Amino acid sequence: MLSLVACSGDKGAETTPTGGAKPAASGKKLKLGFVTNNASDYWTIARKGVEKAQSELPNVEVEFLMPDDGTAAKQRSIVDNLTAKGIDGMAISPVDPANQTDMINAACKSMLVFTQDSDAPTSDRACYIGTDNVAAGRQAGEELKKALPEGGKVYVFVGKADAQNAMERINGLKEAVKDSKIQIVDVRTDDTDRARAKSNVADVLVKDPSVAGLVGIWSYNGPAILGAVRDAKMAGKVKIVCFDEEDDTLAGIKAGEIEATIVQQPFEFGYQAIIKMNKYLNGDKSVVPANKLNIVPTVALRKEGVDEFKKKLDALRGR
Repeated sequence: MLSLVACSGDKGAETTPTGGAKPAASGKKLKLGFVTNNASDYWTIARKGVEKAQSELPNVEVEFLMPDDGTAAKQRSIVDNLTAKGIDGMAISPVDPANQTDMINAACKSMLVFTQDSDAPTSDRACYIGTDNVAAGRQAGEELKKALPEGGKVYVFVGKADAQNAMERINGLKEAVKDSKIQIVDVRTDDTDRARAKSNVADVLVKDPSVAGLVGIWSYNGPAILGAVRDAKMAGKVKIVCFDEEDDTLAGIKAGEIEATIVQQPFEFGYQAIIKMNKYLNGDKSVVPANKLNIVPTVALRKEGVDEFKKKLDALRGR
């Protein structure tokens, strides 16, 4: 049974003296958690992947957990509850990996921990499932160079600049444009507050009328940028590159107001996390590569591909 709750779980796998889960007993019902980093619509697609895995695994129960305020404190509360109730395994997208490493390491002593979407590479997590965010950032940078062949000033917008996926995407973006005439002026953060995400963009458009490009790093940043640009009557004049596939982002691409979005495959994050945690807990350690990275590739989506993509996406969302 898949449920959407704040936190849940039950007694999980036994642990070794040094931490980590032992294989589940034959016929044992496994209880797993999938923890997002906010309540964005982006995660509805990952949830479909979790649901598909759940439907294929009668021995597994999954809790799909979304922190409503997108904070590390809320994630800690969820993880503490899962730990206290003895869940077998958890796949988490850490909000602030540098400061959540101790939390993740503590969880690893009593359960199997995968990271998904955003990694905590210095932690004891068993595996990361998701995007190569540096490569995705480079993709965004290449799209930005196509949109701004003569260069110009660019601002970047994200929820939290210290989240691992944000840092890596921004680093990849900067790497891709370093030999061009594009100048990354600043990175503005919004703490996953959509109103603030839009006001950050509006503020830039007022204070720097020479801005040439805007980049949204997290899923809701694309719609926030687009809304502010439309309000300022600058649609088409300022080039926009963003990430993910929110409805307003896809509509903006179709209208020619957004140049491109780098789309991930969150369905695979959800599906693979549950399938592989189940296998791992049942003794198949081969599901974790030697480098502990299970990379799901990204795609640069432009106007010519948006209709077909949206049709497939709507099917995943059950629309």
